[in-house]
Amino acid sequence: MPNQQPNFQQAMEITAAWLRQWDDEEISDEVLADRIGEMVASRDGARGFFAVSLAGESALMDRIPDVVVEQLRGAGGSVVDLSVRNLAMSTAMAMHHKRSGDDTQQAGSERVTVRCMELLRLLEPSLVKERLEQLLEATVDDTGADVLFLERWGYDEDQKRAISTNAYAVATD
Repeated sequence: MPNQQPNFQQAMEITAAWLRQWDDEEISDEVLADRIGEMVASRDGARGFFAVSLAGESALMDRIPDVVVEQLRGAGGSVVDLSVRNLAMSTAMAMHHKRSGDDTQQAGSERVTVRCMELLRLLEPSLVKERLEQLLEATVDDTGADVLFLERWGYDEDQKRAISTNAYAVATD
């Protein structure tokens, strides 16, 4: 029987269970890393993993074990792409929540932003640089592949400026 990849919802549920086990020290860093490596091998799996790990309460993304970093780096450009997109979305949402006076949601979005920035600093530098340059083309020059991504979410000029500031910060901090 072929190895079936989880859909987005299943990936979120599986990831949440794994992270609870890891936080409770029921599974080791190495076991978690192997599971994450399998999860991020598919787009839906990676999306589900990041939706839970970046926004959730688990400490994983605040102190990523080296073996997990290795698995995420090994996944290559797909993990870099999702991390950059999550950086952009969380940055824009933090500004949206600030404007609407929702301090709790703003803090959550800012935490995701910080986690994305830290993760991007750990991933393959050449892939991160290339992907951030693509995002910056869209936020600064309104050109390139990410223009449609930014337009789809309806980000305004202030949000795009904040996104570009955080993209630059990944490379310079």
